[in-house]
Amino acid sequence: MSSELKRGLEGVLVAESELSYIDGSVGKLVYRGYTIEDLAQEASYEEVLYLLWHGELPTREELAEFEARLAEERRVDDDILETIETLAAADEDPMAALRTAVSMLSAYEPESEAEPDDLDATLRKGRRITAKIPTILAAFDRFRQGNEPIEPDETLGYAGNFLYMLTGVEPDAVAEETFDMALTLHADHGLNASTFTAMVIGSTMADIYSAVTGGIGALSGPLHGGANEDVMRTLQEIEDSSKDPVEWARDAREEGRRIPGFGHRVYEVKDPRATILEEKLHDLSESNGDDTWLEYTTAIEGYLEEEGLTEKGIAPNVDFYSGSVYDHLGIPMDMFTPIFAMARAGGWIAHVLEYQDENRLIRPRARYTGPEDAEFVPIDER
Repeated sequence: MSSELKRGLEGVLVAESELSYIDGSVGKLVYRGYTIEDLAQEASYEEVLYLLWHGELPTREELAEFEARLAEERRVDDDILETIETLAAADEDPMAALRTAVSMLSAYEPESEAEPDDLDATLRKGRRITAKIPTILAAFDRFRQGNEPIEPDETLGYAGNFLYMLTGVEPDAVAEETFDMALTLHADHGLNASTFTAMVIGSTMADIYSAVTGGIGALSGPLHGGANEDVMRTLQEIEDSSKDPVEWARDAREEGRRIPGFGHRVYEVKDPRATILEEKLHDLSESNGDDTWLEYTTAIEGYLEEEGLTEKGIAPNVDFYSGSVYDHLGIPMDMFTPIFAMARAGGWIAHVLEYQDENRLIRPRARYTGPEDAEFVPIDER
């Protein structure tokens, strides 16, 4: 056994996967061999879920059946809605509320008696979780605003239905397409912290509810999810100041402040997901008649590129543009990370299923650095 310490498991291979691949040196991301550009522009989020879970893109008939099953499983039990209302009244953090509600879903699982190694049952459970997360999040946000939740509309797609349940208004084509694309971009991304957490839990053959709940917990940490909220706060700070975005960015750097949305653990160049969302931000800005966030983000990116940050591997990541996109869609800032979880749940489920198919309990070791040969002293003599 190697005694070399790899903090954060950086560079350590712990599994093989057919799900997603990242080449950070050239800014490439693929799901099961398909480039993220093709999937984001040509496939719906439901198609991407099918691809991740079943290994291939669906036919038209397979997609229609898959969409119908997802749509019919969107509703949540009234007891869960009551719990969500209680959490909203207590001003609970949205990610914590989501974590609690997803865990609670298992109490109403019709296949709760399925064996842990019944992966077909696990997939069906995962589909139910994925279908219900948008309903949970939309209900939570409406409850805390003093509104009643809106019933899911089975005639709408996954992305459009969430925006409808959140706002009470059916989204226009640009908004629905943009949100659907954002979900696809966040569906999977290698063995990030939350995905690895879900896999570790899955490796114990715990149920998929436990794995997804664990993934939500990992994603809630500020070093994983939440960067797009930081970007949004930055844009609002610029708007409230008397400075133009380049002046603000220059002053921030001189003060030693880090500009959020730049740099990534894997990418050495611009995140391909950021490029796609930047294009959609153009569309939303034109549709909404407000290009403020587009002006700010592009100006900051141009300035930092001129300063040579891109050459040093510090380039825009997906969060630099996703916050602006979500804000244009009328999504509250503290719901950005829960939406990340909504999209990534599909990836968590896919990785758990893939790993459990040839399961081995994940059990790393730590190098002990504590005292040795300590002499025990009875309590009355201490």
